[in-house]
Amino acid sequence: MTTTRALGSTTGVEITFILIGLLTFGAAVLTVTVRNLVHAALWLVVALGGLAGCYLLLAAEFVAWVQVLIYVGAVAVLLLFGLMLTRAPIGRTTELDSGNRWAAAVVGLATAGVLVSVIGDAVRTTWFDPRQAVVNGTAKAVGTSLFRYWVLPFELLSVLLLAALVGAIVLSRRDVSDDVDAGTGISQAQATQAQATEAEA
Repeated sequence: MTTTRALGSTTGVEITFILIGLLTFGAAVLTVTVRNLVHAALWLVVALGGLAGCYLLLAAEFVAWVQVLIYVGAVAVLLLFGLMLTRAPIGRTTELDSGNRWAAAVVGLATAGVLVSVIGDAVRTTWFDPRQAVVNGTAKAVGTSLFRYWVLPFELLSVLLLAALVGAIVLSRRDVSDDVDAGTGISQAQATQAQATEAEA
């Protein structure tokens, strides 16, 4: 139920929402600023968990638990496994630094300003009681809305994620043809093994 109320009257739910939002914002900033990839992944977990807390305060329990199960429980773990399997440098390194920090900061601040202004203008004088909006956050309500009105964007998103997965596999696999000597037709691994055998002999 949507009503209007006077500005300046703040409830405990709104204070908690602001605190969790600040925690989420701080964790998101640390995610993109720390130089250690493992620490960045852990701060990402904190940011995603903060979003789940915001969803709970907005009476969207189903979306909150999906956030925890999929993003916190799957995406973050997948990111950590990817760091381990690809042997990516996880410490402080200059290889991951970019010279476009100022451009990225300007774009990020501009995007944040647009989002804050649009959302703030939309909910400036609008207030709802979460206890009266519980019905809208149930699994039945979300599923009905998703597969009745948003089924095409949902399927397009699935195709996009599949394309991203295939692209990640293509980029992470090592091209065997690059390791083969054009003159002898012997791969570098085989040549190294042969040299080690000759040295032992």
